[in-house]
Amino acid sequence: MNIQPPLIGITMGDPAGIGPEIIHSSLTKSSIYKICRPVVFGDAKMLHAAKKFTGSTLDISIIDEPDDGLFKCGTIDVINLSGLDPEKINLGLSSAETGKALILYINAAVEAAKKKKISAIVTCPVNKRSMQMSGSKFHGHTELLAERTGVLDYAMMLAGKMLRVVLVTIHIPLKNVPLTLSSEKILKTIRITGESLQERFGIKNPRIAVAGLNPHAGEDGMFGTEEKNTILPAIKAALMEGFNVSGPFPPDTVFYNAVQGDYDAVVCMYHDQGLIPFKLIHFTDGVNTTLGLPVIRTSVDHGTAYDIAGKGRADPGSLVAAIQMAVHQAVVLEKNNAE
Repeated sequence: MNIQPPLIGITMGDPAGIGPEIIHSSLTKSSIYKICRPVVFGDAKMLHAAKKFTGSTLDISIIDEPDDGLFKCGTIDVINLSGLDPEKINLGLSSAETGKALILYINAAVEAAKKKKISAIVTCPVNKRSMQMSGSKFHGHTELLAERTGVLDYAMMLAGKMLRVVLVTIHIPLKNVPLTLSSEKILKTIRITGESLQERFGIKNPRIAVAGLNPHAGEDGMFGTEEKNTILPAIKAALMEGFNVSGPFPPDTVFYNAVQGDYDAVVCMYHDQGLIPFKLIHFTDGVNTTLGLPVIRTSVDHGTAYDIAGKGRADPGSLVAAIQMAVHQAVVLEKNNAE
């Protein structure tokens, strides 16, 4: 029986950013077509215009449904969702027009994933200002995806070959982190992490480390009490639920131990606690994946890079890694569902 590789939907992201360029650079790689059938949700004219920035010779083929594609290296199969004029789009600048367009791409991909027309979504970067200018109430992909899929509990994981980090709190001021943390929130993050590592990464008994909030994980209350009063109760509750979790560990050592192979993921209390060590290791090949959604979503771990948009300098490494991780999750999930 001829089993076709999974259909992977790639949203083009902000048309004024580097999304069209990294799509070209990624889809020139024949290795991508050996593992999946990629289809772009975006704008055909903007993709065509990006050819001159990258030196790409790829053809642009407009299709109506995800499975209509040619799926051959040398052609980008695109579901054309906007009619932007490349001559009127200012690369590197936010606008309501590009904000509306990028939301169209995301919404269409989510609907396709919900209807099982694609196996996973890979998102190119969006600009929060453009989304705001378009009238959107969302500040980025994650919140939009959560609402479109009816999910309340989800988590952001940054993943690479050497390190995976999951964030309890994300984009909030550092001074608000202790006030926002709760045992319930930490427990939910541990739970989502453990379940996702099993169901979508194929790790049967994932080892989860939990980072402390304060230096030396509080040093028995000398440098803070959040570890004892908030984090430890969540860890104990997770252990009672059967998760292989330990901590809280001093943040200055836990990531080193994870990279050495002691843990499959580190649950972090705030954004930079996890992203600083992660990007030190995986700056060009890191992947952002949203845990807890009913659909698989991976993303590049960088922004729209307005400063280099249109200059042909964008590195496609993160997009290639995001596609590979989406394929891996789709294959593992399908295998688990079949068992």
